[in-house]
Amino acid sequence: MSSLNNNFSELLDRIRRGRDLSHASFEPIYYLVFPPSEILEAKRALPAWSARLRNDGWDVRRFSIAEEIDEVFRKAPLRRIWLAEDRKAPTAWLKTNQSLANTLVTNGALQKRLESVLQELATRTNAIVLITDLEALHPYMRIGAVESQLYGQTKVPTVFFYPGERTGKTRLKFLGFYPEDGNYRSVHVGG
Repeated sequence: MSSLNNNFSELLDRIRRGRDLSHASFEPIYYLVFPPSEILEAKRALPAWSARLRNDGWDVRRFSIAEEIDEVFRKAPLRRIWLAEDRKAPTAWLKTNQSLANTLVTNGALQKRLESVLQELATRTNAIVLITDLEALHPYMRIGAVESQLYGQTKVPTVFFYPGERTGKTRLKFLGFYPEDGNYRSVHVGG
């Protein structure tokens, strides 16, 4: 747990300093990277970290990927069809997961929810968004697809709590078993 706390402290220092202008980007997007085996420790630490941020004067907003996905699926027009098809073929996981992924990606349902929160907070002083529960994206998509759509749209420091491995300065391996992805332009701490 101490390495998680140390990494969170380093992350806060980087947020306070702001992003350096570089060839990659100047967006205030950060990742706290930790091994998937530490997902529970990160979740347990989140209330203390949020309190620490509030004590430092931040206006903290948590955006839970798991809760947002659940809400998207509950309100999806295809929900009845999914449930009926699941009763008919409960082990047709590939087909089911593809349909669920399409709902998240095709209409940008998840993306729109996050962008709405970022827009709402854009004018607030000291606002920060903590994006949690990224593991809920499996097997539908990876967060890099969401992050890439945020460029040019956010002024609010945005922290992704990323269960995975850091394999280079800009490369991450989601949940430790997806192929590494080097398309991240954000600041990574930990991993």
